[in-house]
Amino acid sequence: MAQPSNRLSRRGFIRAGAVGTAASATPATVAAQEGERHTVEMTDELVFDPDEITIAPGDTVVWENVGGIGHSVTAYEDEIPADAAYFASGGFDSESAARSAYSPGDVESGDILEDGTYEHTFEIEGTYEYFCIPHETVGMLGSVEVAPGGGSDDGGGVSVPTVPDTAKTLLIATTGALVAVVALAYFFLKYGGDYEISDDERN
Repeated sequence: MAQPSNRLSRRGFIRAGAVGTAASATPATVAAQEGERHTVEMTDELVFDPDEITIAPGDTVVWENVGGIGHSVTAYEDEIPADAAYFASGGFDSESAARSAYSPGDVESGDILEDGTYEHTFEIEGTYEYFCIPHETVGMLGSVEVAPGGGSDDGGGVSVPTVPDTAKTLLIATTGALVAVVALAYFFLKYGGDYEISDDERN
């Protein structure tokens, strides 16, 4: 009875390396396409910090209550791009609905309590003005500017440089090449470089 061979044909050797490269590149490509996340704090000083922020289309803003006083995030319906989706904590689809439903201490009504968060992803370019329902009269207002190449904080936050797409592509290619080399080295060491030439390859 013939013993199973530990040898690897040249075609199988190359195929294994190609599979390793493809598997390594796929997750990196997906990660590079995800939008960035930006945090805006809501404080007991009754401000959004930063109160103005510029982001890129597809980015997400996360509002976080870092104090003990409840707040809301409510868009001015007439001060967002015409074809953009309305947003408000509590999930309301209009400014009037959000205003009439708001009740202090009630999360379902749009009140964001201590350590609570609300987030919204912005797809349409333009300016979005919003406010906090209980503190609108004292000037708790905010603005989100969505523009190509956005991602900088204009309201005193720390500006994080964006990574160019070419750099992301280079990183993906380098990672793929590295994994391919490791995979080839593994198979070379495992099989000792002793390749079996099949009858098809001889002919």
